[in-house]
Amino acid sequence: MEMDFSMWALFARATLTVKLVMLVLLGASVWAWAIIIQKHIAYRRARSEAARFDAAFWSGEPLDDLYRQLGPDPDGRAEAVFAAGMTEWQRSHRQDGVLIPGAQARIDRSMDVAIANQAEDLERGLPFLATVGSTAPFIGLFGTVWGIMHAFIQIAEAQNTNLAVVAPGIAEALLATGLGLLAAIPAVIFYNKLTSDSSRIVQGYESFADEFSTILSRQLDT
Repeated sequence: MEMDFSMWALFARATLTVKLVMLVLLGASVWAWAIIIQKHIAYRRARSEAARFDAAFWSGEPLDDLYRQLGPDPDGRAEAVFAAGMTEWQRSHRQDGVLIPGAQARIDRSMDVAIANQAEDLERGLPFLATVGSTAPFIGLFGTVWGIMHAFIQIAEAQNTNLAVVAPGIAEALLATGLGLLAAIPAVIFYNKLTSDSSRIVQGYESFADEFSTILSRQLDT
């Protein structure tokens, strides 16, 4: 009788422990791909928002007018950094129009906090990719070791080393390692790529904050 070696058949014949390992790896892989897709969309939106805001910021429109259009809590990430600086700029003026001392430092700190918040949001979920990339192969290896141990026990009980007896158990065990690699490889690749993309986006916010701080510093000096 021909034995079924399809993925489902290998899973169905595996021991409970190996099945649990496979399910954990499949769940981790699905979750990792969900994060990858969500981050790809979020980063593309962030770059698009930053480009639109840069065009508006450098269009020559008065910054007070731009701030009134955006409001103190805009949706865009770059806009949020700008709004944080402008909010503190306006709060630093007394009712008679005189600036409260230390305005430049407070504005810089406000924008730094806004950038840190945006960076935290951009990087949310990336540690899970790193965890999957580093642990999934070992989880799969554990499933393989357990499966092979169970296969050898069956061989000893059957007292038969025929390949037809040995092969199914070994194949089921190796499937766990395969699933571990299937989860880990994309997680590692996209963790590195998304971390690099996030760093470039945050660096853009930091560069803008420096330029904006310079503009406000000129106004403070005058």
